[in-house]
Amino acid sequence: MIRTQIQLKEDQYKRLKEMSADKGVSMAHLIRESVEAYLVTINEPSKEELRRRALEIVGKYRDIDGATDVSENHDKYLEEIYGTW
Repeated sequence: MIRTQIQLKEDQYKRLKEMSADKGVSMAHLIRESVEAYLVTINEPSKEELRRRALEIVGKYRDIDGATDVSENHDKYLEEIYGTW
């Protein structure tokens, strides 16, 4: 591990100190966990990006049999494929 220094606001320090005592772990441990959680979520696509990707495929694919009412009759088509449950 690499040693580093950070500056916290007083209330952040107090809350971290309290959490570390409650959980029985070091403040450093809590900070490492927080940094890891942030690094994981920062790489996830935003809601806007996910929406853009979803809209990209709208209308891109067609039913091989030419059906145009799949969104309205999907239950009927699934029943035909899988049978009645």
